[in-house]
Amino acid sequence: MSGNDATTTGPAFDGRAYARDLTPAPGVYRMYAADDSLLYVGKAASLKKRVASYFTKALPTRTALMVSQIARMDVTVTRTPVEALLLENQLIKSLRPRYNVLLRDDKSYPFVVLTREAWPRIAVHRGPRSLPGRYFGPYPSGLAVRETLNLMQKIFRLRSCEDSVFRNRSRPCLQHQIDRCSAPCVGLVQARDYADTVRQATMLLDGRSDDLTAELTASMEQASERLDFEDAARLRDLVASIRKLQSRQYVDGSAADLDVLAVAMKGAQACVLLLMFRDGRNLGTRSFFPKTNGEDSAEEVLGAFVSQYYAEQTPPREIVLDRDIPERELIEDALGLSAGRKVQIKTSVRGERAGYLDLVRRNAEMSLATELGSNAAQRARAEALRDMLGLGEVPQRIECFDISHTMGEATVASCVVFDADGAVRSQYRRYNIEGIEPGDDYAAMHQALERRFRRAVEARADAEGLDGSDGGEGSERARARAGAGVLPDVLLIDGGAGQVAQAQAVLADLGVTGVMIVGVAKGEARRAGDETLLLPDGRELHPGAASPGLQLVQQVRDEAHRFAITGHRGRRQKARTTSKLEDIPGIGPRRRANLLRHFGGLGGLKAAGIEDIARVEGINAALAERIYASLHGIDTQQGLP
Repeated sequence: MSGNDATTTGPAFDGRAYARDLTPAPGVYRMYAADDSLLYVGKAASLKKRVASYFTKALPTRTALMVSQIARMDVTVTRTPVEALLLENQLIKSLRPRYNVLLRDDKSYPFVVLTREAWPRIAVHRGPRSLPGRYFGPYPSGLAVRETLNLMQKIFRLRSCEDSVFRNRSRPCLQHQIDRCSAPCVGLVQARDYADTVRQATMLLDGRSDDLTAELTASMEQASERLDFEDAARLRDLVASIRKLQSRQYVDGSAADLDVLAVAMKGAQACVLLLMFRDGRNLGTRSFFPKTNGEDSAEEVLGAFVSQYYAEQTPPREIVLDRDIPERELIEDALGLSAGRKVQIKTSVRGERAGYLDLVRRNAEMSLATELGSNAAQRARAEALRDMLGLGEVPQRIECFDISHTMGEATVASCVVFDADGAVRSQYRRYNIEGIEPGDDYAAMHQALERRFRRAVEARADAEGLDGSDGGEGSERARARAGAGVLPDVLLIDGGAGQVAQAQAVLADLGVTGVMIVGVAKGEARRAGDETLLLPDGRELHPGAASPGLQLVQQVRDEAHRFAITGHRGRRQKARTTSKLEDIPGIGPRRRANLLRHFGGLGGLKAAGIEDIARVEGINAALAERIYASLHGIDTQQGLP
């Protein structure tokens, strides 16, 4: 790719003149406002024609408003329109322009993973795909992926245990006893046979069930010919299980690799509903609510969704849409390029596919109605909170802090954020609390609040300095931090008067004003609805369980509590499973592995003497003394035995 950038300052941007000098090559264009904020990212088969179209013909109201704000434009030339589409998706995802349709989904997708190791394991996986192995999915729900995993374990008997469990087994576990694992941990299956089973499982997960059954049938016949009836019976049962799996759900009588999508819109709200089939099995539906940014064309919204969603997920061989989308052929080519095989996008179908499309269309409308109803209820609760607290306006941002620990161990503070539409999970934060007396909730709350609001004050200072900046690298860093300067309208503190006092002290020390602090104290019986709200002026409110305002407070507080407990449990588990060897200077991953392998674990190492430790590869006498002292809590200056 090559770049071609031009900048025009001032509010009067001459778009016609700018377009005249552009190349007719394909590429991506970016529109910027006078404050240098990004308005829009678009792709073009011909940059010259596409950019000129914004300034030479009548435009819809929304587009005309966007064009009136343009202060400058940049373009990037690509080799092909497909490259332009891929680059557009990358820029929309990373820059989140003001006028583009944005796919917002804060839920991680579940996958089935087959790890890449000597004895691969099969498991459910969410989050970044950093674990080496093959990933199959994504699945629309946890239920769908668990059902798939259950079937795979029944058919192929692959291990699902964690490596720490696998390495330390001395006898088969319950999974082997119920015939769901072949027990490679204790050598009850040969490595060659296990690897062949992994290959067969991969074929089934890849949707090649017909090839797999043909292969197994041939092996069964060969086993019969050599009179190995036990192996033939095993293969027969395996083929029967796969046939049963195939017969559960088929589309048009064949094993389909298919997604069906429909969009429903009401005003600026949109819902895209996805129905997934993999290898003929119905994996269920999932609803998405993209941010339309004023776009009122259902075709444009669906087209943007398809481009952005399949830029992140492997597309199936066939995608059925409830309406045609702009540049369908281009998107089809791009998806085929990324998948390494042909991908078809269809908008006119008959038979069973038409029935599925009608089902998806009706479900999209119902999901949108439900979402609009929940949004309306959320707004009603926010208005009730405004009236209850005596605020001038409905709070647009609510933050809640909570502390979690076990007898002072692994203290974690959570901060959750809600806006007018509900939880904003991308802005949740956790704080690992250090340097306080164990169990001191007041000090923990003070530290978390001080860290959160000091960063906000610094970010605001950076933002205020932008006007005098020269637009260099420092300015870009400051803009990136400016988002941290957003302050909440309401700050909820899970606790009583002591925690509220800590919040008041932090905000006063940092000079933060305009934030309503509310303490949420549980009732005597800790029953929902009995909470007391503590205000900074000393007032106490007892709204009662029927109060919509209190229901919103409970929702935010409960989410903060859940988020804090999850973080605390993870930190506590990590602290308990971290090897003591990691804290010894001079012990890296290789030496640590050598020590544990030589002595069979930390227990064996701790029972060893200094001379024994020094015999391990890479460990000299001085390091052996240091290891022994550290494991036994001995001060090396006092001498070793």
